Amino acid sequence: MLTEKHITIREAIPQEGSLIAEHFYQMWRDIGIPDEAIDPNWLDITLQFTERAHKDLFYKAFVAEVNNAVVGSASCQLFTGLYPDVLKAQYRKFGYIWGVYVEPSHRRQGIAKHLTNSAIAHLKAIGCTRVVLNASPSGKPVYSSLGFSQSNAMHLDLM
Repeated sequence: MLTEKHITIREAIPQEGSLIAEHFYQMWRDIGIPDEAIDPNWLDITLQFTERAHKDLFYKAFVAEVNNAVVGSASCQLFTGLYPDVLKAQYRKFGYIWGVYVEPSHRRQGIAKHLTNSAIAHLKAIGCTRVVLNASPSGKPVYSSLGFSQSNAMHLDLM
């Protein structure tokens, strides 16, 4: 028997910070990062980070609900960069999307795409000129379908 699911995307409320942190943790586990590689204080680290990002970086999180249960989340904020940003904001004000996560039983239903679109809308509303994210292998098709392109970012593993 098929039942239609009602999916709602909304801005997260402050009381959902721990749930968003849990999704961020689970995202790392799902892409193969072993538990011993994750700091045992991951919850406090994530909550402290998002608190600072709220104050300084226009941080916002979105959650996806199916039948009134949260099944996914995504976070976004201004990208502060890895070096001094000497360009004027109208030329280079980047937003960053991170922690896009959907519970396994709700994947492949367009939820990640809806969460990402909500994050994009927020970043556009605060004047961002580009959105940047790091995609997992399973996330690449989602982001490509939204118009994201591969960048010239490169990396070298030293371990």
